Amino acid sequence: MVLLLAVLGLSLTCRAVESHVGLIILGVLFGALGAGFGVAGSLALGANLTPFPRPRENARLVQHGIYARVRHPLYTGVILGSAGWALIMQSWPALVAALILFPFFDAKARREENWLRGTYPDYAEYETRRRKFIPWVY
Repeated sequence: MVLLLAVLGLSLTCRAVESHVGLIILGVLFGALGAGFGVAGSLALGANLTPFPRPRENARLVQHGIYARVRHPLYTGVILGSAGWALIMQSWPALVAALILFPFFDAKARREENWLRGTYPDYAEYETRRRKFIPWVY
């Protein structure tokens, strides 16, 4: 939450003097892609959706929809959306704060995956087939 507030605050206070249309377009693309990951992840999780990283009681392992492409689409959505916002606002300090979200969510995902492996016997195999945040990349 602190990093998201940093992205917002820095984007409002530390902006480029000159506007660059190319950065705005790139930011809109990142924002739209981030929103797509977030919405697709939320819809695929359905009743399994929780604000906490630990799986809900009686939840099932979701491997369909966007989860057939990446293991943590909600985190991807937040990272892309934050980077997109920073680009739209043309704030380099905000972009740095947005990029710091990547190692933060990577660490959070590692912890979450320990719980998922303990809860779902199929998770370890799923992990080997799907990338964490970016399809076919990472």
